[in-house]
Amino acid sequence: MTTAPSSLIDGKAIAAQVRADVATGVASLTASHNIVPGLAVVLVGEDPASQVYVRNKGKQTIECGMRSIEHKLAADTNQADLLALVASLNQDKEVHGILVQLPLPDHIDEKLVIESIDPAKDVDGFHPINVGRLSSGEDALTPCTPAGSIILLKSVQQDLSGMNAVIVGRSNIVGKPMAQLLLRENCTVTIAHSRTRDLADVVRAADIVIAAVGRPEMIRGDWIKPGAIVIDVGINRVPGAESGKTKLVGDVAFAEAAEVAGAITPVPGGVGPMTIACLLSNALQAAKTSVGA
Repeated sequence: MTTAPSSLIDGKAIAAQVRADVATGVASLTASHNIVPGLAVVLVGEDPASQVYVRNKGKQTIECGMRSIEHKLAADTNQADLLALVASLNQDKEVHGILVQLPLPDHIDEKLVIESIDPAKDVDGFHPINVGRLSSGEDALTPCTPAGSIILLKSVQQDLSGMNAVIVGRSNIVGKPMAQLLLRENCTVTIAHSRTRDLADVVRAADIVIAAVGRPEMIRGDWIKPGAIVIDVGINRVPGAESGKTKLVGDVAFAEAAEVAGAITPVPGGVGPMTIACLLSNALQAAKTSVGA
């Protein structure tokens, strides 16, 4: 490894640089093609975490020089009305990116909604066509959290070729696309999960650990190979030290792992800021593609 032990990967600073690059790209596209990229976000219901996330997306979209279009729908909105809204956004030439905030209420079929989004405007990278393109090694709009995680990894070590990467978690949102991106970087990739035998030993063999299992501090410090790069995707709210207070922790026992790892992302302030930054990057890319730029 090229880093000193316990170096923190500053997701906030790296995300700020990504957003600055997006703003430069937006300004260039506007000057050359006279279009302003538009990002439409659809929020159904009043989930507090989703509301905060959507508000942050809108603010950062505007700061990058793009148009922010928000559609906030009641929790009891029916599926047909949501699909009709998506269809209208697909046809709107001023909308270059569409994001339907997940999770959706139980009465709405998430899979159907995702598949209704124009793949060229699918800035989340969840449409089956974009999933297929990514797995085939073609250009595609890529899920934002894995894309951001790759940027964080390469901030530590630019060439990941030949490194042994273990992903703990096999979700469609993080685990599976993360594997595809690491394969593109010529890593040797293992996807581990709840049924993996001797999980700790599997993780101990990794030069790169991607923790995306959704269980607070499951990955302990003695699971980490000395000098490994640890990317903690987990965001878990747990009881804090004071009664009635909570705190955010990742899927990795941070204090233990930081004693061993070559570099590690904190929670919060690691992967989280990169997700929105890469969403904005995807929106810019979608806008450029729409005009052949």
